[in-house]
Amino acid sequence: MYAETFNNVAVMFASIPGFADFYNENEVNGEGRECLRFLNEIISDFDNVLENKKHSRVEKIKTIGATYMAAAGLQKQGDLVGNVDMKKRVDNLQAILAFAMSMQEKLEEINQNSFNHFKLRIGVNLGSIVAGVIGNAKPLYDIWGNTVNVASRMDSTGDPGEIQVTDEVAQLLQGTRYSTIKRGMVFVKGKGNLVTHYVRDQRKDPFAF
Repeated sequence: MYAETFNNVAVMFASIPGFADFYNENEVNGEGRECLRFLNEIISDFDNVLENKKHSRVEKIKTIGATYMAAAGLQKQGDLVGNVDMKKRVDNLQAILAFAMSMQEKLEEINQNSFNHFKLRIGVNLGSIVAGVIGNAKPLYDIWGNTVNVASRMDSTGDPGEIQVTDEVAQLLQGTRYSTIKRGMVFVKGKGNLVTHYVRDQRKDPFAF
């Protein structure tokens, strides 16, 4: 077993909610193999996007079905305090949001080439996590903690085409290139009612505020 704690990690879950309806195990698509081949192409394209140097702070954690999980801030930088610590938090948030929006752009490109209409439903959160490897058989690197759980809930309770964040994350984004639109109160399993927001890139969205 290996485990390590990291603070100020931005966690993202990005799902393709329409893929479950798209998947079909009939003879035309080889009993589902063609659908999985197409999903593999989408995930591989997301992996290629991540290789861009501008996303160097972001690391892929894993895929779960049609959900892509990534995080920013898993590099050790020593103990940070005060303004430096705050800058790291905001930098990690902006890094994961930049990657999330690059994924949205890539999926739109895939849609145009394949005549599909998939949308990413994305949830992002920031905080402390535990990262590591457990077990002996087929060990995989993973991350755990409340931060991860809330990021997953931001995905599952969100809307296709949107990036949903908590009120705390929205406040941290004030003064950055990203603005937020208040969605309102959302019931989050295990957390009760939370105020959430949708994220906009002010450099690309003339209606962002």
